[in-house]
Amino acid sequence: LGPLSFYQVNTLAAEHLYGIAAQYAQLTPDDLLLDLYCGMGTIGLSMLADCRRLVGVEVVPQAVDGARQTATRLGLDADRADFRCQDAGAAAAQLAAEGARPDVTVVDPPRKGCDEAALTAIAEMAPRTVVMVSCNAATAARDTKWLTEHGYKAVEVQPVDLFPRTRHVETVVLLSKGEVDSK
Repeated sequence: LGPLSFYQVNTLAAEHLYGIAAQYAQLTPDDLLLDLYCGMGTIGLSMLADCRRLVGVEVVPQAVDGARQTATRLGLDADRADFRCQDAGAAAAQLAAEGARPDVTVVDPPRKGCDEAALTAIAEMAPRTVVMVSCNAATAARDTKWLTEHGYKAVEVQPVDLFPRTRHVETVVLLSKGEVDSK
């Protein structure tokens, strides 16, 4: 981690949050995982053992460098874990235009939530599952509503208390394009 890197300092709660996100993702060994607003890549990298390939997108260059360094330390090459330094909306639109079809998309946007370009590209790529991690319940609700108006069903929401004794929680939302295995 560098001085400009964002990371959840409550590591036990972060592990719990990542576990919920992974449970919601229900990845299979053939899946392509798209991780938008990926930061240091921790959520996507924590799920990589369950899928074929990870593409992570983050706008902060130091975070992308950190994600790449972590992938290298884990012995992963760019064919398995590809991290791109781009705006999430622009990258998602580019991937959609290139015909990318992720099976699962994870988003973990800043407090302002996802931009409409990212949401539009997600809807266009039509992953079977979207897992939204958010530190702002209001923008998570707004983005969830947008996705439900564009073909997704909100299946489950789980708050996670990463900030004990404050009014803030992280929210994990499961959205599905089709049926969800309730296990």
